[in-house]
Amino acid sequence: MTLATKIQLSTPIARTPRVMQLESLFDIAPSKRSQVTLDVKLALPEEWAIGLIVGPSGSGKTRTARALFAHDIVAGHAWPANKSVLDGFPDAMSIKDITQLLSSVGFSSPPSWLRPFGVLSNGEQFRVTVARALAEARKDGVTVIDEFTSVVDRTVAKIASAAIAKTVRRRKQRFIALSCHYDVVAWLAPDWIYQPHIGKLELPRGSLQRPPIRLEIRRVHPSAWQLFKHHHYLTAKIHPRAVCFCAFHEGQPIAFDAWMPFVGGTARVQAARRGHRTVCLPDYQGIGIGNALFTHNAALWKTLGYRAFSCTGHPAEIHRRMRSPVWALRRKPSRVQACDRGIPHFAATRSSNRITASFEYIGPTLKLEIAKALIGWSKLSEVPTL
Repeated sequence: MTLATKIQLSTPIARTPRVMQLESLFDIAPSKRSQVTLDVKLALPEEWAIGLIVGPSGSGKTRTARALFAHDIVAGHAWPANKSVLDGFPDAMSIKDITQLLSSVGFSSPPSWLRPFGVLSNGEQFRVTVARALAEARKDGVTVIDEFTSVVDRTVAKIASAAIAKTVRRRKQRFIALSCHYDVVAWLAPDWIYQPHIGKLELPRGSLQRPPIRLEIRRVHPSAWQLFKHHHYLTAKIHPRAVCFCAFHEGQPIAFDAWMPFVGGTARVQAARRGHRTVCLPDYQGIGIGNALFTHNAALWKTLGYRAFSCTGHPAEIHRRMRSPVWALRRKPSRVQACDRGIPHFAATRSSNRITASFEYIGPTLKLEIAKALIGWSKLSEVPTL
């Protein structure tokens, strides 16, 4: 698949006194026009999902995209001013499809889904815009996003790039990012990279991999919940006796996980623990950090001789655990009234008139000394990491 075009970048120069002074100072040849010609030839692979056009400002990224993908460039969306972002998506999409798509690009906060687009942060607006662009993409078309990650913090840019790349590949779509930032290359892991200012096309052929994220896990006081409570999809409350953990990235707390004793009313589940609250901060959503922390701690409880249960109503979490080999489904997604005390595995969650599903961790355990150190039963000179 070869795409070729010749782009003429030309603009008249007004011969003002200042322009003539500049020409004299810097030995610039007098000219009536500023002109640059780009001879673009992209020999793309037949099968590709993600492309990246990258280079400094003014290098011709936008002109190249307009010449080759004019009908696919996302110029922005009209969002309802006084309605939630959910109402900006196509009418044909179900609420399940919308929330799964938002979660997949790293915008996984139901409270924020209820807000209008205009009150969201730059990072949230960026992710929502990409999600809607993917939702409205033409069949067999390409989604082209200009100024990709330009308005967001560079940490957000990297995490969001990884989440978006994963979503595009899962949905079997085609996506092209235009960016002046090279720091997203490894996180986006594109199938091809074009730099218009030097006319160079690269085909990494799968050699690019997302950089690893090193997380340090520590047991914390329940008061740490104050940093995360506004991002939880159910409630800002937490049990004061919950056993709590935080995941830290480069010294900053980015995810929270709390557990409670399981009170199931049957002998089979007396030695058990259940997930109580799990939250990943919005800037770090979309690449599985919250799920990794929760699963790690479930393995911790199993190591210490407890069964670990999870009851969740979050659509993305239900979908993820149903596909996971380390979680066993104990109750299919359904509504459970708070009075259903006799049902094992999930009765203590007190879910009322809300669709939830219940799971039990069946995966591998941790090293016993690490589990004891994390829970506070012993001390290690080395801090366990995820």
